[in-house]
Amino acid sequence: MGRANILHMNPGNGESSYASNSLLQETVIRKTLPILRHTIKGITNHDLFFSDCFKIADLGCSSGKNTLLVASKIINVVTEMCKENNCKPPQFQVCLNDLFENDFNNLFKLLPSFYSKLKEENGENSCLCFISAVPGSFYGRLFADKSLHLVHSSYSLHWLSQVPEGLETNALNIYMAKTSPPSVFQAYGKQFKTDFTKFLQMRSQELVCGGHMVLTFAGRSVADPTSDDGCCLWELLAQSLLDLVKEGLVQETDINSFNVPVYYPCEDEVRNVIENEGSFSLECLTTFKVNWDPFDDDYKHVDASDEASQTHGENTAKMVRAGMEPLLASHFGKSKIDGLFQKYKKHVAQHQANNKTRFFKFVIALAKK
Repeated sequence: MGRANILHMNPGNGESSYASNSLLQETVIRKTLPILRHTIKGITNHDLFFSDCFKIADLGCSSGKNTLLVASKIINVVTEMCKENNCKPPQFQVCLNDLFENDFNNLFKLLPSFYSKLKEENGENSCLCFISAVPGSFYGRLFADKSLHLVHSSYSLHWLSQVPEGLETNALNIYMAKTSPPSVFQAYGKQFKTDFTKFLQMRSQELVCGGHMVLTFAGRSVADPTSDDGCCLWELLAQSLLDLVKEGLVQETDINSFNVPVYYPCEDEVRNVIENEGSFSLECLTTFKVNWDPFDDDYKHVDASDEASQTHGENTAKMVRAGMEPLLASHFGKSKIDGLFQKYKKHVAQHQANNKTRFFKFVIALAKK
């Protein structure tokens, strides 16, 4: 089964769905809104949205309300900028992209309330907005030449186009880990470089001159790929799978043949790809941290109480399951998923009680040269 058929978030609105467990992604989006706003203001210098239609692409949109949150914020900022410049707001075309198995139907069900809210915020005579879905991989072409003004992507670019080649020696690990040999780190880094370069090349053809991108994705705070914010979350998931091996529910060979297609780059890797690809100028690169548990707003302490750590473990497990269940179920079997995440939440709770590791995020704003 191809990657595009199994790599998607949990569909629907159930307890384990992405739609019900995407608060972390919403938090990340809200933290990046000031940069998105600043980028849109910069576009006014090129008169790009003073034309008849302003075209936006949201890449890796998934299926929850967060996608439409981004679209509404962009429309509101552009409308505000037009009022400040005494010009009529353009029409908007918003293209929502994700892989073919994404739950676009769930997203479309949210559109009536989205359009109603848009009218409430901008009046009955608000600008026209046309929303469409564009399924496919953002590592390939998605749009016509020079047809986009603004590309947005949040929490997607750390997903690779494929599992890197040459991971046969990564025994009993499912990602880069402290016990992984150097060849595994090199394979993951090479795949990220290939994919991110391809992403920039594709978008450089699709954006108009002066068009912009705002991209947010997971990374690591230091060059060392074994840092806690780089691999700990996946090491704990591997430990949970090994627990199932001990119980005779999973085979070691199944773990040895499974690696997650993600990569958390460091800042130098991101800058180097942008510079070497050459189509974009880097206007802004900033970073921030967020707690694993999206409901946890305590950023003062580096550990958690026993009671709090149990809550953090459960909430983190739900968040990871919403994104990983289809991939895990396709390899290990759906019957293993409940037990796996019962183990996982306990491992996360134990870790958080001693070391409150946080996600490390990049936000970059790019302008097409």
